[in-house]
Amino acid sequence: MLYRPLGKTDINVSVVSFGAGPVSALMTSADKRDEQRRVVQRAIELGINWFDTAATYGDGRSEECLGRVLGDLRSIDSAGSGDPRRTVHVATKARIPPDRKHDLRGYVLKSLEDSLARLGLPRVTLLQVHNSITPRRGDLPTSLSAEDVLGPSGLLTGMLELQRAGLVEHLGITGLGDAAPLTEVLRSGHFATVQAPYNLLNPSAGREVAADFGESNLGNLFATCQAQNIGVFAIRVYAGGALAGQPPSAHTLTTKFFPLDLYERDQARAAQVQKSLPAGISLPEVALRFAIAHPGVASALVGFGLPEQVEQAVAFAERGPLPEDEIERLYWSITS
Repeated sequence: MLYRPLGKTDINVSVVSFGAGPVSALMTSADKRDEQRRVVQRAIELGINWFDTAATYGDGRSEECLGRVLGDLRSIDSAGSGDPRRTVHVATKARIPPDRKHDLRGYVLKSLEDSLARLGLPRVTLLQVHNSITPRRGDLPTSLSAEDVLGPSGLLTGMLELQRAGLVEHLGITGLGDAAPLTEVLRSGHFATVQAPYNLLNPSAGREVAADFGESNLGNLFATCQAQNIGVFAIRVYAGGALAGQPPSAHTLTTKFFPLDLYERDQARAAQVQKSLPAGISLPEVALRFAIAHPGVASALVGFGLPEQVEQAVAFAERGPLPEDEIERLYWSITS
């Protein structure tokens, strides 16, 4: 496994991280305990040291299952490697619901309290804002404004309180929404990490794109992160499965955040990329090696459903970043 510094933290994070979200549906399913244990155990064996979950993933089931699996692995550990909960990092998130207009501090305090109970942990390495950040609250589903985050009654007040209490080590945001307020939040200096969508079909978080770019434009957000020494997790590296040759997940059929029509556009663009691939390299390999090629990306977050998928992703990463000339050739095969 390759490791990279995570921004201004003292953590070296595995270049592939474990996403426990709803697209793969592994960790949000209450009846897959054996499969969950096998996949998490294989990830740890291969050196993955970062596990990302959220209070809203499966209405808390992801946190419950992840905590239970880590507990199971502790109890069956016979190799002397110690408690996985002491050797891996767990990150979670708090999402403020649209109808919560007051006491954002109180909500984030209660959210983490509930998350820690579900995880069975005394603390987490990272607590992240899970809402998109836009110029005004509600510009996107569940989005908040920069003032909602940074203001005297905002989320940050509660997050700093949790950090001072030793319940979280670092604070982060989800890089969704509008580039200007996201940049304002990141430049506040309080956030150590950001996770943002970054893939060959929409690389706008990591490079300038044309003014008429047809999808969400994150305005080269990673440049701000690099200037501020903020650790970056690339998410949606497989574009919800479109770059992995998979059908839309059950979650994609219902979510407001990356809906079916976006998946279908990505699927069409992925087919164009497929036609341009040289012999001997697959679309999923290109997708992952593209994500880790950006100098600002510390780790690519991937949702896994099988041990073999973990092994495949780690093998791709060990082949190194996709060469820049190949990135340019593939990118222009889509945009030209």
